[in-house]
Amino acid sequence: MIEIDGSAGGGQVLRSALTLSMYTGTAVEVTDVRGDRAESGLKAQHLAAVETAAAVCDADVSDADGDSVELGADTVVFEPNAPVGGSYRADIGTAGSVALLFDTFVPLAPVIDRPLELTATGGTDVNWSPPLDYYRRVKLPLLRSLGLAVAVDVERRGFYPRGGGEVTLRVWPSEPEPLNLVDPGPVSGGRVYSTASADLADADVAERQADAAVAELGDAGIEVTARQTATVEAASTGSVVVVRIDRERGVAGLDAYGERGKPAKEVALSALADLDSVTAPGVAVDAHLADQLVVTLATTGGAVAAPRLTAHLESSLDLLSAFGFGVSVDERAERVVLAAD
Repeated sequence: MIEIDGSAGGGQVLRSALTLSMYTGTAVEVTDVRGDRAESGLKAQHLAAVETAAAVCDADVSDADGDSVELGADTVVFEPNAPVGGSYRADIGTAGSVALLFDTFVPLAPVIDRPLELTATGGTDVNWSPPLDYYRRVKLPLLRSLGLAVAVDVERRGFYPRGGGEVTLRVWPSEPEPLNLVDPGPVSGGRVYSTASADLADADVAERQADAAVAELGDAGIEVTARQTATVEAASTGSVVVVRIDRERGVAGLDAYGERGKPAKEVALSALADLDSVTAPGVAVDAHLADQLVVTLATTGGAVAAPRLTAHLESSLDLLSAFGFGVSVDERAERVVLAAD
């Protein structure tokens, strides 16, 4: 059994440990889960990941005392069998991120025996997690271009604090190609996706966010090849803007959430604050996408160039090493290159 210190890296260390445990068939014990957070231990979205992973691979799961795992637990012992496809449901019960939950299962495409379908309810667009449009307009298209068969269907959106969104993830057995994301070529254009809850329709929030993002991209000399706005029914008020930067071999995403009292233009400008870093020569993906791709990179092979290392990514590298996967880091002037050993 592999022992993992979960005190740094937040919930991602736990989710990635579950993924690698299912992928390799190796039992894992994660201790001091989220120990660096003000409220440590499992929250609703982490417990949902544990319970769903247990269902997918018929795992034995317990806490430090050998009892069933509950909210607040700081240790998870996970002993998997082989992951299998099928239909599963997960109700996070809060505005916890469905996208982060899905990330636990997307890398399993090469090892599942049949299609996996997971319908989850929770937050689709909440702080500290990828917005739904980032997930389906940036990340998943990139994975599909590498041969990983994956898609999401959206029933409804869910903003903080009530959540209530519902999304279905589908993953088909597939073998992605090694990631070739080091020499991406020049920027070829940008795409803007702006969404607001229906109660903000009269204020034209989605339109004004999109207009500001389009104008900023134009000032940077980037042609806007797509502009989509949406007003959606949701249990809580909210808005989000996602900008996708396209290259020949690579894609980067930038995003920001609206909040009460923050003008729509400022939301768009917040999303684009990191534009220079993702359009720098040789950068194929944004830093957060590199973080999300690292498990696939380690299991599939290849290399990825990102603007910088994140704290989450550094924690992930240690985790991968514990499972026997090596990823080297080459830090250069304007980018960092991650390569599977």
